[in-house]
Amino acid sequence: MRALEADFLSGEALYRRVVLERMARARESVLVATANVKAMLVELDGRFRPVADLFAALARKGVTVRVLHAELPSRPFRAAFDRHEALLRRGGPSGARLELKQCPRVHFKAVLVDGAWLYLGSANLTGAGLGAKHSDARNFEVGFGTEDFDTIDQVSALFDAVWSGASCRTCRLFDVCPDPIGEGPARPTRRGRGGSGGVVLGRPRRLGRSG
Repeated sequence: MRALEADFLSGEALYRRVVLERMARARESVLVATANVKAMLVELDGRFRPVADLFAALARKGVTVRVLHAELPSRPFRAAFDRHEALLRRGGPSGARLELKQCPRVHFKAVLVDGAWLYLGSANLTGAGLGAKHSDARNFEVGFGTEDFDTIDQVSALFDAVWSGASCRTCRLFDVCPDPIGEGPARPTRRGRGGSGGVVLGRPRRLGRSG
């Protein structure tokens, strides 16, 4: 056990510290891990807009934005996300893109900004979690923000392992995954990659599997 310097965050501070002070001011990268994704509203250009618009604005500035999620994003989020189709396909001027990948096993909630500041806690990428929600309508969430290198390295390693598909090689749920990121365990046969009900989660919005 060792000491960890961190700021305790809860309530409205989650939105202000994580989204406005850190995420919106990112210069290089924003990595988000969340179980649920909804069209949470954030302050952008003097008005409240879907968080997908913030992500797109960051990508246009050359910031890499990656969202790792477990559940299918809400319809309002997908609608806002798909409005940035050109950016999704071609990337911004510096090649930075806005990307989503799905892994049903993701349940950790994290926001890593520029590889130097990390939020870890209970809040999802939703209005009642990290969004601009009234203090009396928010979820009761807690977490912490830190610049601790060791903690950042460990969370980054977990994020990269899932994002790259490396975790798929040993995943015991690979055969029932709706849209695997990488190759699964070597087996004689396995179920196809189509999702239940004909829904292929994440595939239309994923721009390759590199990186």
